[in-house]
This record gives sequence, C-alpha cells and structure tokens, in this order.
Amino acid sequence: MAGNKQICTFHITTFGCQMNLADSSTLATTMTTRGYQRVNSEVDADLLILNTCSVRDKAEQRVIGRLGEIKRLKRNNPQLKVAVVGCMAQRLGEELLKVAPHVDYILGTDRLFELPDALENIEGAPSVMTAFGHENMDIIVPSKETPFSGFVTISRGCDNFCTYCIVPYVRGRERAHSADQIVQNVRSLVAEGVVEITLLGQNVNSYRHNHTDFPQLLERVINETDVPRLRFMTSHPKDLSERLVEIIAREPRIMPHVHLPLQSGADRVLEKMGRGYTVESYLKIIESLRRSLDYVVITTDLIVGFPTETEKEFEQTLNVVRRVRYDSAFMFRYSVRPGTIAAGYEDDVSEEGKIRRLKKLISLQQKIGYEQNQREINQLRQSIVEGASRRDSKVLRARTEGNKTVLFEAENVSPGDIVPIRITSADAYTLHGRMEVSN
Repeated sequence: MAGNKQICTFHITTFGCQMNLADSSTLATTMTTRGYQRVNSEVDADLLILNTCSVRDKAEQRVIGRLGEIKRLKRNNPQLKVAVVGCMAQRLGEELLKVAPHVDYILGTDRLFELPDALENIEGAPSVMTAFGHENMDIIVPSKETPFSGFVTISRGCDNFCTYCIVPYVRGRERAHSADQIVQNVRSLVAEGVVEITLLGQNVNSYRHNHTDFPQLLERVINETDVPRLRFMTSHPKDLSERLVEIIAREPRIMPHVHLPLQSGADRVLEKMGRGYTVESYLKIIESLRRSLDYVVITTDLIVGFPTETEKEFEQTLNVVRRVRYDSAFMFRYSVRPGTIAAGYEDDVSEEGKIRRLKKLISLQQKIGYEQNQREINQLRQSIVEGASRRDSKVLRARTEGNKTVLFEAENVSPGDIVPIRITSADAYTLHGRMEVSN
C-alpha cells in the first residue's frame, strides 16, 4: 500500500508536447510501483496531478483555468490533494502558490518522478522541489501512447537557448540516455506488441552519448530491433546532417516524415531568435530531403510578430512557405516568455499586427496543405489503424507513413494493424481512402 494513507488513487492531466505525455507515463509507472492506483476519473482520485507546459503563455493560462476549477472541487472535498509538476512548476516554483494557494505539491522537470517521496515525506521531502541536478535518467522508462504505439525518450533538456524559448530554463541542459538503454527500451516495447515507436528529444539531431551520434543511434535501433515503424522528433535545422538524410532514405522502417521548425523566413529575425542557421542552409536541407526520398512529408513550426519583425520580413516568411510547400504547420503569434532573452526585447509588433499576420499565414498554409494532400490521391499508403473516427464509429481512422490522418471503411481490422489504403480524396487536413485487399 502507498505510504501516504490519505492518498490511494491519482489522476493525471497532461498539457503540452509528446515529451510531457512520455513524462506522465513514467510518473504513472513510478506511482503505481509505489502502491498508488491510477484512475480514469478525477471524481475517483485522492490526488490530481497536472503535468504542465510553459512553451507559450496560452498553455500556462489553460493550467491556471484548470486550477480554478479544481479549487471548487477542493471546497467540496477538503481531503483532495493537488500536484502541479513539469515545466510550469519549474518556471514558477513557489510563485505558483500566490496564484493557486490550494496546490499542495510543486515539482519541477528534474523532480517530478520524486512525487511519491513528497507524498510520503521521505527524508523530509519538501512540497516544492525545483532544483536541477537530481534527475535519475535510469528511471525514465519507455511509454505507451496506445497498445500499439509508444515513445522512447533519447535525451532531455536543450542547449540551444533560442532567445524566445523557455525550454532550456525549465528542462535544463541536454542529457542523453545511452544507446544501449535506448535499444533495450525499443525492444521492450516491441515485445509488448508496439508496432510504431517515436524517439523523443527536444533536439534529437544533437543526440550524442559517448561516441554515438543520432544517425548512428538510428542505425543501431534499426539493426538491433524488430520495430516495424520508427519515427523521431523534434529536429533542429542546424544539426540535421546529410548522413541522417541518407539513413532515412535507405531505411524503409524509418517513416518519411520530418518535422523541421523554420520559425521565420528572414535571416535577420532568425539571427535575433538565436536559431543558428540561415534561410539558405534550411532550404538546402529541404532540397536534400526531397532529392533523396521518393516520398517525404515535411511539417514545421512558425512564429509571426517576433520583436522587430517588419512587414517585409513577414512577407519573406510567406515566400519560404510558398517555396517549401509544407504539408502542415504549427503557427503561432509571438508571446513573451518571462526569463528568456527575448523578454528583454521591446515587444514592438502590435497585437493587432500579430493577429493579422497569423491569419494571413494560416490562410496560405491551408491552401498549400490542401494542394499537398491532393497529390496523395491514387497513392497507396501503408497506414497504421488507430481506431474509430471521432465523428462516425463506422469509419476507421489510420495514420500514413507520412503521419497524415486517413479515414476509411473496413471490416475485420483492429487498432495496430498496418493496412494498405488507396487514397481517394482529401481536404486540407484529412485524407480519405479505401483499404485494398490482396487476392
């Protein structure tokens, strides 16, 4: 039984990226190993855990809103405990108590797996823990996203310090798992029936442990495991090598999807962002990918309204988007993150100007995304079945090699099956097709 007699059950809500999902899975494993029971409903939980994100202000405001709702729950159940963990906990620390004094435990990114110690007050463990240098990389286990897909963390933290980004401050400097451990983690997921695995890192391309770099790690995973489908994210353009492109092109089990954040199409803005590459060097990577691979899906991240971005520089971003022709993009207007270098810049692009630019960018990308998806029509895509469509239980949802959602109808198909689907139509976001049955 768990050491804290008042807390037997817990519920986790995750905000943010795949890394946070993987962290939540590891934390849940740690909790259950110590005797706590995970429950699907907040109503059944003695402890509510919010695993948080700080990448943008909107992500933190969602957590603040959720904490307001939880405050009402706690009025009705004074025994209910609340833990805020992860990036927002790391950034704010005890300051969070001024906003939400009903929070009982605050654990940063290096300490969130010590939550059971805090609950049980082992060795006087405090309720607010945000110091770096305490993380035990060995306890970070591979995690299942679904029974057939999973995440393997290859590194944590980031050394890039892009001027707008809070990640290095809330997740610390880059630390890597050993290649041997990563290979073993992939094997263990495959043994449990997982058929698609994503290798995770803030910047997978900069992975290095002893003498193994990221291309060598990919080769080891492919050569030493039976994983049917392998993905990775996120890539940083300044570290994506020609050797990595060659490996993706050579290995059919590495899925042909590269998420390559551009952020801006203006060299001066990229320099001010601290990105470490130029538009020209970025475009050379794109050209190499498309020259080397018969089929590749390229997605990106874009920020508009960065401090001092001019209208002309914004138009340069639009021009790069037109040239690259991304399949999809995450697009944001710049928001100040306290503690970053850019927080010291004058935020001189008006909110009205940011919104106008963002709408224009989204409109352009929707048009390009639609056109890119039309090129999928009549193609045969090996797709992993995820389950029923959210809107129609009779329609199945799958994901192609290029990480695109495809809807189709079929019988005698189960989640986790990899099936050939002929694409018959498409809109800007979704493909539609039919499963081809071999004679």
